[in-house]
Amino acid sequence: MPDTPTFRPIHTPEFRHRRALNWILLGLLYAFFYMTRYNFTALAPLLADVLGWRNTELGVFETLMPLVYGLSVVLNGPFADRIGGKKAFLFGAAGVAVMNLIFGLSSLAVITPAVWEGTGMARHVTTAARLGYGLSGGMLLSLMAIVWGINGYFQSFGALSIVKVNAQWFHVRERGTFAGVFGVLIRFGLLLAFQGVPLILLVLPWQYGFWIPGACVTLLLVMNYRWMENSPRDAGLGEFETGDAVEPESDKPASVRFVLTKVFASRVTWMIALASMMIGFVRRSVVDAWWPKYFVDFYGADKSAFATYAPYLIATWGIAIAGILGGFAFGIASDRSFDGRRAPVIAMGFIGMAVVLVLFGISDRLQLGPVAAACCLVLLSFCVNGAHGMIGGAASMDFGGKRAAATAAGMFDGMQYLAGAFVGLGVGYVTTNWGWEAWHWAPIPFAIAGAVIMLGLWNVTPARRSGH
Repeated sequence: MPDTPTFRPIHTPEFRHRRALNWILLGLLYAFFYMTRYNFTALAPLLADVLGWRNTELGVFETLMPLVYGLSVVLNGPFADRIGGKKAFLFGAAGVAVMNLIFGLSSLAVITPAVWEGTGMARHVTTAARLGYGLSGGMLLSLMAIVWGINGYFQSFGALSIVKVNAQWFHVRERGTFAGVFGVLIRFGLLLAFQGVPLILLVLPWQYGFWIPGACVTLLLVMNYRWMENSPRDAGLGEFETGDAVEPESDKPASVRFVLTKVFASRVTWMIALASMMIGFVRRSVVDAWWPKYFVDFYGADKSAFATYAPYLIATWGIAIAGILGGFAFGIASDRSFDGRRAPVIAMGFIGMAVVLVLFGISDRLQLGPVAAACCLVLLSFCVNGAHGMIGGAASMDFGGKRAAATAAGMFDGMQYLAGAFVGLGVGYVTTNWGWEAWHWAPIPFAIAGAVIMLGLWNVTPARRSGH
């Protein structure tokens, strides 16, 4: 049956049920990967208080993690394509659990926390944290940053693996909608970090914000080892035709040469990777990394005072819900309104990012307050997550195919996090020296550049074959 714009694959109930089980196991583990990555961001204000760190010190982590992640996700893509998504995911999960355990152990080095005076950006340390084991503040910062960087290496296997596995289970006409589910997982993981971790800290010390998420990853590692499968064939359901382009020797593991040639020799994949980098400048500088610290510094958000903390809660839940809605809206529109083309909706997402960032800057300039700021973050999440889901969750499978999906995902995701590495120290420096008022405007040129790139790919689709 030819792969026409109106074609939709029809699955047996057995296939749907087994795919749902696979997806749930994969998805929960991926969500907890996010929790064990962004728990640091959620705890950054507290860690800064305890250890006497300013934004410049926090910027070390927000640079090293995405830098290591970005390089690793590119380098590990061919490896994941070679060994399969399941083995890659389990290897990454084991490393993530261990690194979160070790990071939490750094609490043992703190004898007494730092003492601060003042409020907002005028706040300063009067007494440095007292440390044990002969450690200085710089030594402890370096050790913790190294551990968190290694965590970034193991984290890189998450996106590679989930895309690699699901490229075997989803037809090309389903992948836009899959990208919506992909966005749900991301936002669920961020909710676990930004809401779940603070709940842990209501009854336990801060190190448990790393230990408990790490334990959850360990539990899900065991469940995925037992019940998750790489492909319908491995699950005993026979071969499933995904509608990808015809590939030689598709029944054999892909060679490194094959996946490198398929992904890195394509002008289109490089253009998509560049667009993903533009998303990284917006996502990592605003909506996923620095906004909790912004609410604490700029608006004095405090969990003990509901009036100041309510806008933070609005932002937390609004970012999650809007991100989910954006993922589904972009994905369904791509599958059904644009016949599987990803570029049109991604371009619209970039235009939306630029507009919202302008509104965000104006909002703070006019002192419209924290609720207006939270609303801007919610709208930005809709645009960012919708575009990111399409690139990371759909385009990587489309242009990588079943045999090179992990390599494509690594290229696209890696470029995004390498961009994030640039903005880590940059945001810390800018906010320390010029204040949060200068924070909103810097990502706007990158959003505009992303729109221009994707407009140039408006009608591009990968070569495909018949659906069954």
